[in-house]
Amino acid sequence: IRESATLTRDVLEQHFNDLKGTLKKLLDERLMSLLQEVDAIEQDSIKPLDECQKLIEHGVSTADDLLREGESAVHGDVGQQNEKLCNFTKKALHIQLDSLPEVPSLVDVPCLSAQLDDCLLTILKNQIFRHGTVASRPPVQLEEFVEKPGGILVRWCKVDDDFIPQDYRLQYRKSTASHFEDVYVGSETEFIVLHIDPNVDYQFRVCARGDGRQEWSPWSVPQIGRTTLVPHEWTAGLEGYSLSSRRNIALRNDSQACGVLYSKAPTYFCGQTLTFRQVLSGIETVGQPDRRDSLGVCVEQQNGYDSLQRDKAVCISTNGAVFVNGKEMTNQLPAVTSGSTVTFDMEVVQLGPSSNEGGNFKLRVTISSNNREVVFDWVLDQCCVSLYFGCSFSYPGWKVLVF
Repeated sequence: IRESATLTRDVLEQHFNDLKGTLKKLLDERLMSLLQEVDAIEQDSIKPLDECQKLIEHGVSTADDLLREGESAVHGDVGQQNEKLCNFTKKALHIQLDSLPEVPSLVDVPCLSAQLDDCLLTILKNQIFRHGTVASRPPVQLEEFVEKPGGILVRWCKVDDDFIPQDYRLQYRKSTASHFEDVYVGSETEFIVLHIDPNVDYQFRVCARGDGRQEWSPWSVPQIGRTTLVPHEWTAGLEGYSLSSRRNIALRNDSQACGVLYSKAPTYFCGQTLTFRQVLSGIETVGQPDRRDSLGVCVEQQNGYDSLQRDKAVCISTNGAVFVNGKEMTNQLPAVTSGSTVTFDMEVVQLGPSSNEGGNFKLRVTISSNNREVVFDWVLDQCCVSLYFGCSFSYPGWKVLVF
């Protein structure tokens, strides 16, 4: 409680400090814009009035000079009086003392004022008083962590009955990292987070967005998840296949070599779910299918085969056919295409003396593809709880992610 309260205080203080800084900046910018507008109107309006004033002052000065000259002519010597009066008369006729420059009408002269609407304060006050909320409990919480090879299946649930979620947002970080990062945004309530280092703690948190809303809810209480299972990896170095840096994606290249690409080790254990996902390889289509193509699991690596359609293996072909120990089953699944996901689930159903079928170890296998599944028992002559996985493709373009 104390930790979340301290964090909430820090977030609130930072947010409102940012708001105050931004609001002051916006107000200063608006004030500067209005002052510049006043300056521009003043300069444009005062210029003709200044010119008119100069003309009037010049005319008054000229008339004043003429008046003094006339007084001098009247009060001067009698001998010079006639000459001075003649010059005065000539000058007076040339100066138009009865003309004035055009003066703008009073109604045409601007009179500046500022109109400031006090309702802005009321609007801001109402918005500020409604801005921000403090929630004591987020509407969604993390519910479960399930270990996966090189990943963690994270599940969450809604805990507020009155909250109608539209989208969820999942974030994670290593416990040693300082920032969370988005790993999923969508409407599902579970997600497999891949590229997880085994035996390392990760923190997770989730929030939701209400129906028809833009803002996200408060974050759930962060929880720690980890996996002890090493990630699935394809075997490197097989001609015909190129691998990603993490070796969890295999791409069938254009090499003429053929063969089965196996996992690096028997990392698939009974009770887990093994997933193959067909991803785009850059040409926006998968490769051309072939009846020998296959995705599946096997007891051991056997070189020299060009397909998993053999003994001690179960697999699905790209056309949807299911093979058990090299024999095709009657039931068939949808064809594997771009974006298809194929899953294998196995559990031990018999371990002990030999059965009527000749084996002493039986696994119940469920293969799912495109919302359809087949279930059957796989009889083996040896105890086997960890298996290899593999794939084989005849033509380039197929790209498989395993997890």
